[in-house]
Amino acid sequence: RLAQELNLSVATVSRALNNRSNTSQETKSRVLEITKKLNYEPNPHASSLRRHDSKTIGVILPEVANHFFSLVINGIEEVARDNNYHVLIYLTHDDYQRELSVTRLLVSGRIDGVLVSVASTSQDFAHLDLLRERNIPTVFFDRVYDGLDTAQVTTDNYESSYAVTHHLINNGCRTIAHLAVANSLSIGRIRTQDYVTALRDNDIPFNDELVLYAKTSKRQDVAMIQSILQRRPDINGIFASVESLAMSSYEACQNLGLSILTDIKIIAFSNLEIASLLSPPLTTITQPARAMGREAARTLFEAILENKPISTSQSLELKSELVVRSSTLAAR
Repeated sequence: RLAQELNLSVATVSRALNNRSNTSQETKSRVLEITKKLNYEPNPHASSLRRHDSKTIGVILPEVANHFFSLVINGIEEVARDNNYHVLIYLTHDDYQRELSVTRLLVSGRIDGVLVSVASTSQDFAHLDLLRERNIPTVFFDRVYDGLDTAQVTTDNYESSYAVTHHLINNGCRTIAHLAVANSLSIGRIRTQDYVTALRDNDIPFNDELVLYAKTSKRQDVAMIQSILQRRPDINGIFASVESLAMSSYEACQNLGLSILTDIKIIAFSNLEIASLLSPPLTTITQPARAMGREAARTLFEAILENKPISTSQSLELKSELVVRSSTLAAR
């Protein structure tokens, strides 16, 4: 309608509205005057369709019950807002089939980029290769897929897992159970490897019976932990690689009448806000979750806005912090 009112081409009006330098000041003034007269408001969605962008990124998450991922979302949203972008969040509930369908949905739809933390049940990652094939900028964070040549934002899993195990040993633990996420994920392999290394560096034999992998529900996790504690009453330390397994450990110990102060010590990777309020307070490796979200989003937007490819050379590793609380200290 603006073009008709002014007897100008649509392209000329568009350039004037966007204050392009190849449009005369007289034309810009005419367009501005008529927009005021008609109370014209530009449609950002239509504009983005013409530019072949959607002003939207997708975020694929395994869960949100874990406080870590809630903080990551805050970091992502912060950067997205600064760039006037919308964020669509897709939950896989740690299920491979859901991750597969979500990825196919994003590949077939309009999205400018994707941030991904993969499901622990994923065994085949071919669906994620579709993102690169369709030239969709992609950044992995926390739970990553190593097969795609793109940036990853992670924490210092090697150093942290070693420090966790060493801390338990220094506080009197000699039989330590490791509760792990799937070995198909690099995060799971790394945390298990450094648990093993710390044991061997302290002349403690590794026993694969003491490595247990997370199940598909909390009820199953609690039952699994109770079972190993009943079979191996000599276990006096638990290293939980994710927050949910720490909570299941507390429940299992309560069900069995075990004291976390005197019978067993528990430590976990966790950003749980109420860790200090648990009974006893939980010792944690606290990851910089919000910073991870910000850095992953920053790397993605750099690629989107500057139309540049993303490579593994842009990967970042952030430092975590060991926060010692009563769950790993000897009872007074």
